[in-house]
Amino acid sequence: MELGRAPSGDTEIMGRATLQEPGGPSPEGRTVTIGGLDVRVRVSARRRTVGFTIERDATVTACVPPEVDDAALARIVTAKQPWLYAKLRDRAETGIPRAPRQFVSGEGFPYLGRSYRLLVVDESSGIVALERGRLRLRSDGVADATSYLVRWYQAAGEPWLRRRIAPWAQRMGIEAAALRVRPLGYRWGSCTGEGAISIHWATMQLPPDLIDYVLVHELAHVRHPDHGTEFWLTVDRAMPGYEVRRARLKQVGPNLWIP
Repeated sequence: MELGRAPSGDTEIMGRATLQEPGGPSPEGRTVTIGGLDVRVRVSARRRTVGFTIERDATVTACVPPEVDDAALARIVTAKQPWLYAKLRDRAETGIPRAPRQFVSGEGFPYLGRSYRLLVVDESSGIVALERGRLRLRSDGVADATSYLVRWYQAAGEPWLRRRIAPWAQRMGIEAAALRVRPLGYRWGSCTGEGAISIHWATMQLPPDLIDYVLVHELAHVRHPDHGTEFWLTVDRAMPGYEVRRARLKQVGPNLWIP
């Protein structure tokens, strides 16, 4: 599931390679150039069709089934070029870099839909702690504040999300094999073939009702790997009117703190 329009994508840069001779499956972990467009290849045994993601660094990722070879991928990319270039233009227009947040008292950081003011202190129960309505950052952690804050979002997120996902899983009759909070590039969440769900740590900045949409979306992927008709019917049955939350997610994304 993509991170809407928030410029928070995967910044891993793969080595450039030319398109290989047809006949074999597309190797994973490289970037091919097709018609002047760089495309990162990611192979997934769960995919039945080729899916595309526009990344934070304005590259394109193609998630392909194992049987799709380079010749087939080239044909699909060529057919999809107008759509891909439109998405890249949209990415350029909406992905304007935001001013970085300063790690000083008074700076705001969102958590569960609310903005909490940072308070740099000499003593605290942890290097980062949410106490008495302020997000406290101990002064000895300022130099590496980004890492400490990201770890805090991850640590706070896992128990909160495990509690939050339980009633949705029960309602949908779907159980996730595991749930982790970690960096996910340009995705709110992901689901493996074994049903293990990962959620981007930045999701913890969203209002709870939008986090619910992310969780329902990923739970639906446990049963349906693609965004086909049955996938969206599963989402709709669990969360009627999900389209409103989906639209809000795209609007809220650019306002999050994602270093």
